[in-house]
Amino acid sequence: MAVPKRKMSRSNTRHRRAQWKASTPDLVPVFLDGRRHLVPRNLVRAYERGLISPAD
Repeated sequence: MAVPKRKMSRSNTRHRRAQWKASTPDLVPVFLDGRRHLVPRNLVRAYERGLISPAD
């Protein structure tokens, strides 16, 4: 793991943190109990197995 060799300034730290942007997950249509639900792609299998129930 990379370890910093010296102290980073507060300005540089905040500038670096500001570069991280969260992106919205792409939603995929899934049919459960005859109804169409939009769920995140990485959770499709969990919804199909019944591990997660869609909130209505």
